[in-house]
Amino acid sequence: MKPEKYDDSLLDSFDISLLAALQRDAHATHQQIGEQVHLSGSQVSRRVQRLEAAGIIRRYVALLEPKAIRLGVRAISYVTLTRHSGEEGSAFEREIAGFPEVLECYSVAGESDYILQIVAADLGVLSEQVLRRLTRIQGVGSIRSNIVLNRIKSSTELPLAHLKC
Repeated sequence: MKPEKYDDSLLDSFDISLLAALQRDAHATHQQIGEQVHLSGSQVSRRVQRLEAAGIIRRYVALLEPKAIRLGVRAISYVTLTRHSGEEGSAFEREIAGFPEVLECYSVAGESDYILQIVAADLGVLSEQVLRRLTRIQGVGSIRSNIVLNRIKSSTELPLAHLKC
């Protein structure tokens, strides 16, 4: 991951519009984006390069539909460690990095120490392969999981209105 070296105060209204367009469809050509934001394709290209170099644009990805690739179960799991030492937390974080089923892991303040978003093919795989492996990580005290029934909202688009010039 690139170091955080961005300065959002340098973003003008064209940059903000460009970021919004890229969040909607990063597959669009610079020419197509330029038509949306009223810039030439070459101006869009230069701005995109600057935003990438500044670390504001981290990367480009294809968003897959989990159910279409037989990952029909999603769980939100709350992990509590037995001790709250930096060493134990670091060890957990190193281990969790090796779980491809864990899409997101957040260190949090509150009742739990970590919140995980996990995908699996079915409940059996979730229980036997993922949650059982999690409980074997040294320092894990408890895991509580909620199974997602329906995805009501899912977005990768960050709000940009607060950046308006």
